[in-house]
Amino acid sequence: MKIGYPCINRSLDCKSDHTFRLRNYNEKRLVETVEQNLTCLREILEYNIKNKMYFFRITSDLVPFASHPVNKFKWQKFFDDNFRAIGKFIKAFDMRISMHPDQFTLINSLDREIFVRSTAELEYHADVLDLMELDATAKIQIHVGGVYNEKEKSMKRFVSRYGVLSERILKRLVIENDERNYKLADCLKLHQETGIPVLFDVYHHERNNNGESITGCLGDTSRTWKKSDGIPMVDYSQQKKGAVRGAHAEKIGISKFKEFLKKTHPYDFDIMLEIKDKEQSALKAVKAALRDSRFRQQAYHED
Repeated sequence: MKIGYPCINRSLDCKSDHTFRLRNYNEKRLVETVEQNLTCLREILEYNIKNKMYFFRITSDLVPFASHPVNKFKWQKFFDDNFRAIGKFIKAFDMRISMHPDQFTLINSLDREIFVRSTAELEYHADVLDLMELDATAKIQIHVGGVYNEKEKSMKRFVSRYGVLSERILKRLVIENDERNYKLADCLKLHQETGIPVLFDVYHHERNNNGESITGCLGDTSRTWKKSDGIPMVDYSQQKKGAVRGAHAEKIGISKFKEFLKKTHPYDFDIMLEIKDKEQSALKAVKAALRDSRFRQQAYHED
């Protein structure tokens, strides 16, 4: 078990998601921004390792406009050594990496052009992970997509579109249940049709379910992951107190998290904490998991 958080570290004066406006695009600006983002990504990863956080979701903004037609620059070749060095660091400490394209990445969209743009975005995410030379345990997670008033047809369209994606995307792609459109049962049905692994989002399941238990869900989703996929990934969050239903918590409620750890034995999985204060809650979660036999521990040594 590894525990982590997504994209941004609020303790460091360094961000890996700097971008700029499309109207200001030029290759010099792109190179400077990507260099800054990669430098900060390495700093964030070093912080995480020192604090026993071995799971991290890399921001989709690492390379601004990477999949946009305006970008003709061969950034993959230009930054090849930089990406490989970061990947070497990740592998040296056996970290788990994921990425999560935004909500506009919809492979089941009714609009063919949106599907084309979504495919380009997925290719970009695969580029990042391939350049780091990470194996198939580094995943790209997406939601199933829209319902468009015809859920069954939308699911069939997902299956059809999935079948034409490149192998480099397919080896990394996973789907997660969401809080509105697609319950875990829907995702498991799509797994049966495609073989795609299912990432279990605990908080979304609490909002949108068929009455299944958490442990039952972990059993069902664990069986969708092959050995080459690594152990299953789980997204975890909690309801924000006093906020509208579905709002993610600002800080982790550690007693509830401990109870989650307790009742999920014997399943092993990596936990992505989707809590607003990012690494601060992850630090608390790591401390809570130190005595859990599943938890990954390794000392950090400076080079």
